Amino acid sequence: MDVLEAIKTRRSIRKYEKRPVPEELLEKILEAGRWAPSANNSQPWNFIVLKDEGTRKEVARVATYGKFLAEAPLGIAVVIDPQASTHPVEDGAIATQNMLLAAHGLGLGTCWIGSYGSVHEEKVKKILGIPENRRLLSLISVGFPAESRKSTREELREIVFIDRYGKVT
Repeated sequence: MDVLEAIKTRRSIRKYEKRPVPEELLEKILEAGRWAPSANNSQPWNFIVLKDEGTRKEVARVATYGKFLAEAPLGIAVVIDPQASTHPVEDGAIATQNMLLAAHGLGLGTCWIGSYGSVHEEKVKKILGIPENRRLLSLISVGFPAESRKSTREELREIVFIDRYGKVT
């Protein structure tokens, strides 16, 4: 699958088959996150792999949007260090997107569960033992999809302007 196809066909999946994600696929997903670009190559992230079902259920219980994480065979928490980069949120978001696309290219489904600044961030940080000086940017549910989803997008002519907002060709 080429990159544009992956971008165009990836969807947020919230229902998963019960089978586990093989370690070699997990490693490829984590490598994709590790190789994300970051401001000044700061790499201000850590990834916590949520393999334990009890931990996923506990995190899902306090997550505002993301109860389905409890049913996913795997989760990944993306943690950022706000002091390590001039743009830690953007850096962590790119790492998250890299992992979502890599997982899709490997035949897995994922869903980005936003956490940064949410009401559940502190609760999840406590459950996962994330230090006070770090931020939980996102949670990613991962597994073999048990659903397929479709999506549409606005036409380019509706969202692209030339040289100035509102100016079309």
